[in-house]
Amino acid sequence: MNSCEKILNIAQNNNGYITTNMVEENNIARRYLYILTNKNKLEKVERGIYSLPNVLKDMYFCLQKKSKYVVFSHMTALFFYNLSDRMPHLIDLTVTDTYRGTLQNEENINLFRVKKENINLGITQVESPLGNKIKIYNLERSICDIVRNKDKMELELFNKAIRGYFNNKNKDMVKLMDYAKKLNIEKEVVKAFEVLT
Repeated sequence: MNSCEKILNIAQNNNGYITTNMVEENNIARRYLYILTNKNKLEKVERGIYSLPNVLKDMYFCLQKKSKYVVFSHMTALFFYNLSDRMPHLIDLTVTDTYRGTLQNEENINLFRVKKENINLGITQVESPLGNKIKIYNLERSICDIVRNKDKMELELFNKAIRGYFNNKNKDMVKLMDYAKKLNIEKEVVKAFEVLT
C-alpha cells in the first residue's frame, strides 16, 4: 500500500476525515495530502483537516481539531444530554485561560476559559451528529459550568437544565458536589438545587 492509499484508508476508517496530525503519526509526508487534494480524492475542510469527497462537514469535529484543549461545554453539552430542547445557535466551548488560537475570532462560538488544571475535569467522549468522536464535559461538570456562568444564560434555559438534571435517573450528586468543590462553587450549586428539594 503506497502513501496515498494509506491516507485514504485512514480517512475511510475515520468517518471520512483525516488530519495532518494523523498523517504525521503514521509517518507519512504531508505532501501526499496536497497530491490527493489536487487529484480531487480529498477536500480541504479547514486548516489541517481533510475529508473524502462528498462527506458532510462536521462542525463539531472541525472545531474540536482547532486545539487539543477544546471541550464542548455548557448548554452545548447539555443539548447532547437532552437537558436542552433548543439547538444552540452558539456553540459553547471551554478552553484553557492561556488559549490564544483562532476560535477567539469565530462568530458562532461562545468561548469560556478555565485554569489549565481544571480543563480535564469531567471530560468524556460522545459522537457528534455525524458520527465523529468529540470531547465533551459529562453531565455533572456541565451543570457546574452553567451554575458558575448563570448570569450569562437565559433564566428559562438555566432552570430547565437544573430541573432536568435533578429528575435525571443517571444523576450523580456526589460527583456533582465533588466537582463543585474543585471549581470553588459549592454554595452556588447548593443554592441552585435548594428550591427543588
